[in-house]
Amino acid sequence: MKKQTLTLRLSTFGFLVSCLFHCSSALGQYRSEVWSPDNGDGTYTNPVINADYSDPDVCVGASGKDYYLTASSFQCIPGLPILHSRDLVNWTIIGYALQRLEPAEVFDKPAHGKGVWAPSIRYHNGWYYIYWGDPDYGVFMVRTQNPAGRWEDPVCVIAGKGMIDTTPLWDDDGRCYLVNGWAGSRAEFKSVLSVRELSADGTRAISQPVIVFDGNNEHHTAEGPKFYKRDGWYWILCPAGGVKDGWQLAMRSRNVYGPYEAKVVMAQGSTTVNGPHQGGWVHTAQGEDWFLHFQDKYEYGRVVHLQPVTWRDGWPVIGRVPKKGYCGEPVLTWTKPKTNSQFSTLNSQSSVSNPVESDEFNEPCLGLQWQWHANYQQQFGQPTPYGFFRMYCHKLSEQFVSLWEAPNLLLQKTPADAFTATAHVTMSAKKDGDCGGIIMMGRDYSALVVCRTGDGFELQQRTCYGADKGKKEVVTTLATLKATSRDKVDYDPAIYEDICLRLTVTPGGGPGSGDPAKVNFAYSLDGKKFTAVGEQFRMREGQWIGAKFGFVAVQPAGKGVRGWLDIDWMRVSEVKTK
Repeated sequence: MKKQTLTLRLSTFGFLVSCLFHCSSALGQYRSEVWSPDNGDGTYTNPVINADYSDPDVCVGASGKDYYLTASSFQCIPGLPILHSRDLVNWTIIGYALQRLEPAEVFDKPAHGKGVWAPSIRYHNGWYYIYWGDPDYGVFMVRTQNPAGRWEDPVCVIAGKGMIDTTPLWDDDGRCYLVNGWAGSRAEFKSVLSVRELSADGTRAISQPVIVFDGNNEHHTAEGPKFYKRDGWYWILCPAGGVKDGWQLAMRSRNVYGPYEAKVVMAQGSTTVNGPHQGGWVHTAQGEDWFLHFQDKYEYGRVVHLQPVTWRDGWPVIGRVPKKGYCGEPVLTWTKPKTNSQFSTLNSQSSVSNPVESDEFNEPCLGLQWQWHANYQQQFGQPTPYGFFRMYCHKLSEQFVSLWEAPNLLLQKTPADAFTATAHVTMSAKKDGDCGGIIMMGRDYSALVVCRTGDGFELQQRTCYGADKGKKEVVTTLATLKATSRDKVDYDPAIYEDICLRLTVTPGGGPGSGDPAKVNFAYSLDGKKFTAVGEQFRMREGQWIGAKFGFVAVQPAGKGVRGWLDIDWMRVSEVKTK
């Protein structure tokens, strides 16, 4: 096990090179041990991203060879993840378009389920644009000329409540239009889609909205519209019927304001893919059409599927084509899209790349898989060039009930239905109650932590069922641990616990079964022999997001120096069976 010391491991030059390499290494390849959709024989298996990238949208890049995807991030920061692919199957996280949310007084603490809803990403005239609706504050836009680089600060395009699921369309004459849905919880109406004109630069509305589709009866909960133009037709693709049990609509008109004719072009049918819900349509340089959408897998969140698009009588049939009509069914395994890259559709496994999960924390920048549960503050923690990330204890409120209030949770999305996550950490405790460890966080949560009690530590399980409803967490002591080291000075001395913590996720009965995935915990003092501890935990999704796992470090309210958790590494691997 790596010793946690501040011994200098890099020269000044090496430090700078390492930092630059890590911050650009998102373009490199990472192969997951727990889920990879590329079958290596020219086919793929859905989901192509088995993680909670809800409300995905995609665009073709300037070269025609690159695809860029973004997704809802709600209150999690950094927000608006950017993923890159050359074949729509193998995806890599390359950055984020949003570094903080405003107003600060709302998003500096966990604003569960608020923030970034259902973004769209588009390439136009040398710029990449992302639009999204914040249901409480309005329609926002960011842009860049390099999707892997820095995005400009957000622009408020339309201020107001209730506008969500926004997509721009630049027409052939350069005019810009925006389609959006409506959040019933804010606008007090829903199931309709509206179109209005924006200024040509897409920064402000220059007309009032027009309702172009009303789904209140046959297609209730119409939302998530995506706007396109093809062969003189204006197209809006959107889901209806609700996230868990809905269907996909395609509608077309010769006029941007309609009227629009609509058809159902994909539904669950006889498959296990419930929903299927909103996504993005791609027309490739090879002349193929594809559709990326999400499936709600409850506690795991909303994972991303890729479907072929076939044209019948001028209508896009998504998925497996039926003998009659236009309503396709989702495919689970299919031939990969054609590409012009050096890797053909029948290439070797050298082209496989998946969103990163494991992290050695060896570079002085935070890995791209990690997000905070609120706007980042410096006292949450900072990377180091010494082979670990330092996470400081957040001071809990005097009215503490559960970790639902903690903004400094450092979390990532679950990457598969079954996986093991093992972390090597050192807890540095200044006073009683300083604690840190690993957590599976959602509306319900459970954490395995080490907590200072007197001159030693307790290994604790902290669990809360109903955190979103204000329920109080239950703390169970699992073991008493001696400190592995201690400060010899009198100035704010700390005691330390060097330990490996592990959580293992195993699937339940599947979406809607009432049998959620399970989490079991274990620990080791030598990094070799692990002891199972605690009660099995039933996973549950968060507020509009899937359950997320990662790290927690907290301390009781009051004055005093913060303790901290030094995170040496986290490794995600297959579940080992005896």
